[in-house]
This record gives sequence, structure tokens and C-alpha cells, in this order.
Amino acid sequence: MPPVADPSASASPQPASTPPAMPTSPWALPIFRAVWLASMASNFGGLIQSVGASWMMTSLDASPQMIALVQASTTLPIMLLSLWAGAVADNLDRRWVMLSAQGFMLTVSIVLAACAWGGVLTPWLLLGFTFLIGCGTAINNPAWQASVGDMVPRSVLPTAVALNSMGFNIARSLGPAIGGVIVGAFGAAAAFLTNAFSYLALIVVLARWRPALPPRLLPREKLGMAMEAGLRYVALSPGIRRVLFRAAVFGLAASAVPALMPLVARDLVGGGPFVYGLLLGAFGVGAVGGALSSTRLRQRLSAEWIVRIASVGLGLGAAGAALSPALLLTLPCLALAGAGWVLALSTFNVTVQISAPRWVVARALALYQMAAFGGMAAGSWIFGGLAGDHGVATALLAAAAVQIGGGVLGFLLPVPRMQMLDLDPLGRFQEPETAVPVEPRTGPVVVTIEYRIAPERVVEFLHVMTERRRIRRRDGAKHWTLLRDLGEPDLWIERYHVATWLDYVRHNQRRTKADVDNSDAIQALHSGPERPRVHRMIERQTSTLPWSRHVDPGELPDALTDPTRST
Repeated sequence: MPPVADPSASASPQPASTPPAMPTSPWALPIFRAVWLASMASNFGGLIQSVGASWMMTSLDASPQMIALVQASTTLPIMLLSLWAGAVADNLDRRWVMLSAQGFMLTVSIVLAACAWGGVLTPWLLLGFTFLIGCGTAINNPAWQASVGDMVPRSVLPTAVALNSMGFNIARSLGPAIGGVIVGAFGAAAAFLTNAFSYLALIVVLARWRPALPPRLLPREKLGMAMEAGLRYVALSPGIRRVLFRAAVFGLAASAVPALMPLVARDLVGGGPFVYGLLLGAFGVGAVGGALSSTRLRQRLSAEWIVRIASVGLGLGAAGAALSPALLLTLPCLALAGAGWVLALSTFNVTVQISAPRWVVARALALYQMAAFGGMAAGSWIFGGLAGDHGVATALLAAAAVQIGGGVLGFLLPVPRMQMLDLDPLGRFQEPETAVPVEPRTGPVVVTIEYRIAPERVVEFLHVMTERRRIRRRDGAKHWTLLRDLGEPDLWIERYHVATWLDYVRHNQRRTKADVDNSDAIQALHSGPERPRVHRMIERQTSTLPWSRHVDPGELPDALTDPTRST
């Protein structure tokens, strides 16, 4: 092999290349602009379809509960499928996941339009179609939300999420009114067909996008294991857990406003599909205002205060719509509710995104959406039933009371502050050489780490190891224990299990730069002359053969003689 030249020995050293300037806005990135515009077109179609479905249900079945179920049938799949979809998005090419979901929704929308034009729709068949479109949305959303981090750098991620919310709500401002015109002039079938065409721009943009992703160094997780890993990560992340609970409470009460809006238009205001479109448009205008103000609010207020203000604003808007005697008073009330809606949901979304590393971000977002949209599905059912029994105004007032109570809940379970944690891989781990040959499936693996801790530092060590236990378990370790040697009081042993050698490698590669303080603190407390000693062992079962005679190695089971075999 020819010698490799040493760049440092060059007679005329080359100047260091200047790293590219970090964009200060997502608008500076062409892919974000293209996807944003295409997504807004798709959002227009979705909202036009929503107007058509809700208004068609009023003509098929006047029951308030059936009308409210139109929204529930769209949000329920998000609760049921999001975790699976998040695991798919974290393990497969997110671009292809989104393309598949968009193609599925395009097909369903075309069939729905054909059935509407053929006059064969029934209330339950309409709910079935909206449920299928909701399934497509459930599959698309985790991949789409996680892909935002593939399009923009982390420094502008909160702005990108807010802009996506703004784009959706610009569509919400105009789409419902346009939908009302289309339904009034051409019927609901035309609204469904318009939605079908709206998917095409996003499909084209996604098909042309070639994201620069880091190479995948490890095999993909099985979907069941990936779902378990996502649940475990969120369960052992206290900040994300609080966000999920607050999002569920918020969604439960917030769902009443859009779910009952057709009844507000028909019963409280006395209008038709065009008035319903105006009400949705007012809600959307308020949401755009909320999105535009979100960046400034984040600079001045904590995430918790933004959510409190949003909850109170949405509650007051719902109460005002319930008590308003005229359309001109109802419109600003719904605009206030729309502002609260987007401020709270975008704050929840950003908090989850910046609290989860890339390997699990789609699953964390999926669980957030399960919580929020599960609350919305339940709320649509509950407040729809309440409207049927006691009237629309009573249902809106009850939802307003629950929403304001959710804001007060923040004093007990506050949303964590938005900290820009460095969740890139720590990169310190190198797969060790082993004297016994191993394969990815070799296991179970037992790991022990020996520390020498001075007696006066034991309390501090136990405190640091409490956080180590959470990090280990969050990243996949099982049966974590901390042991103290009775013969050598300064010897402490950390012990944990993983199922296979591949799981051991994956577990250690999940450590992030945000965890480095814990690792460094443990290293600083260790007082031995060398670094903490690590033992990696394969757990093996003893033979059940009688040992009263000599056993030839050839008679032993393969699992005892082949170290690469799992037991």
C-alpha cells in the first residue's frame, strides 16, 4: 500500500474552510418552503373535505352525536395507530412513509367522492370513509413531524413548527369558507373531489426530495421492540410524560369547539354551510394570529405560561360562542378560541421535539398525538352527547369550564421549560473486542461496572446513580441494580441486562451529549487508580445431563458449546 501523505507537512498550508452559515429562518431552506406550500394546499383540501363531511352528515342524520362523530372518526385512528406509525417512521425512510400515506388518502378521497355522487352514502358509511382518511393521517403525521428536523437545523426547529401550524391555520382561515361555497354550490361530492386533487402537489414534492441522512449503522428494530422502546423512553422521561398528560386534558376540552361548530352554525346562529365556513374561518384567523405571535411569546414567557394563557383564551372563546346572540359576536369569540388552540398545541409539539433524540423522535411525537387526539376523540363523543341531551350552549359552557380547569392544572403539573438540549449521539462508545466470539443475536448479556467510591462521597454517588438508573432503563437496559461489596466497602458494582449483543451496542449508542454531565459526574466520583472496570458476560444455563460420569463435549447441547447461540 503506498504511503499516505501527511497534510500537515505541506509547504503551503491550505486555509481552513469556513463552515456554512447556519440559517436563521426555515424560509431560507428551499425544501422547507416547497413542503410548506404543498402541505398548505393539502390542508386546504382536508378542510374543504371536513366541511363537506360535517355538512353532509347534517343532511343524512340530524343527531348531534352523529355530527360530532365526524371529527371523532378522524381523530380516533390517530390515537389507535400513532405509536405503530411512529415506530415505522423511526425505522424506515420517512419520505416513503409519507408518500404511501398520501397515496392512500388520495385513493380513499376519490372513492368517497364517487359514492357521494352516486348517492349511496349512509351516516355509517360516511364515518367509515372519514375513519380511513384519519388512518392515513395517523400514518403520515409522525413521519411528517419528525421530518421537520431533517429539513431544518435544530436552532430554528421551534420556528419551523410554528410556521407549520401557521400554514395549517391559514388554510383553516380560508379553506372552510371556500368549502362552504363549494358545498353550497356543487354539493359535498365536489368538496371530496377537491380534497383528492389537493394531495398531488405534496406527493410530487416528496417524490423529488432527497434528504441527506446519516448512514444507518445498526439493523432496524423489529416493530414490536421499537414500539416498546418508544413507550419506555417516554415513560422514563418525566418532562415528556407531563406534556402528554396536559395535551390529553387540553384536547378533551378543546375538541368541543370544532366538533360542535356545525351545530353552532345551524342552531345558535341559524345559518347554512356558508355560515359554517365563516365560523371555521374565524377560528382559523385566530389560529394564524396565535402562530404569528408564538415566537415573540416564547422569547418572553415560559412554555407553561403560554399553555395557561392559551387554555384560558380557548375556554373564554367557547363560552362566548355559547352565549353570543349574534354572528358578529360569535366570530371574534371563535377567533380567540383558535388562537388558544394553536398556541397550546404548537407549544406541546415543540417541547416534545426538543426533548427527544432523533432515534426516537417520531415515536415520542406519535405518543403525544395519541394523547392529544385521543383526548379530542373522547371529548367529541362526550360533548356531542351532552349537546344532544342538554343543548349546544350547555355543552360549550361545560367544555369551557374543563378547559380553564386544565390551565389551572399547570400549577401542579407544569409543562417543562423549552431547553435546547444537545441530543446528538455522544459518540464515545466503541464496540469492544471480545475474547469469546459474539454475533448480534448472542445473549442474554450481563454487564457489570466496578466503581471505587470514598465513604464520604457515598451520598453524592447514590444521588448521581439515581439519574444513571433512569438513563440506563430509558435507553433499553433491564434489571438494573447497584451493589456494594461487603468485604470492600469502597467497591460498588452497577449491573444490568440486555437481551442480545446487538441490544448492548444499540443501548450504548443511544447515549446523547445531554447525558454527558451524568457520565462525567460518575467518573469524577470514582477514586480508583484506573477507569471503572467493565465486565461483559453472556448468561448461560448449566447442563441438565447427569454428572456422575464423564461427559464428552460432543454430547453437550449446542447452546453450551457455541458462544454465539442465544439461550
